[in-house]
Amino acid sequence: MFATLKTLITGANARAEEQLRETYSIELITQKIREAEGNLKAAKLTLASLIQRQRAEQRQIETLQTRVQDLMARAGEALEGGREDLAQSAAQAVAEMENELTVRRQTLDRLDTRILQLRQSVETASRRITDLKQGAIAARAVTPAAIARPKKPRR
Repeated sequence: MFATLKTLITGANARAEEQLRETYSIELITQKIREAEGNLKAAKLTLASLIQRQRAEQRQIETLQTRVQDLMARAGEALEGGREDLAQSAAQAVAEMENELTVRRQTLDRLDTRILQLRQSVETASRRITDLKQGAIAARAVTPAAIARPKKPRR
């Protein structure tokens, strides 16, 4: 008997939920659109931040490469001038810069990957928002004004 009552209550709850969803379908779609647009805006801000960081890393890499080339030229001049102490310190500085270059290139690769993923997510979210907006338009077209407003329960 309890199982039968439980089944009846579950069925009544399902029908009530379905009716509630039908009654407020436009409001639910509109809320989903607002949430999706908020998430899209946040994703775009994050993407912009990552792109700025990527550009900064690229500039740092270019600066380091220039400095390495300059130090290598100076080390060559020092060796030609018989200044092995200067050449040795230049070689040590170049080795440190090469290590930093390696780390920065790895960071740049990770940023490139993350930016690509985020761009794809932004595109997907934009398409989803468009689909939701089209769904809202279709729901408004199908739903008569009387059905769009919640009905008072009968007594």
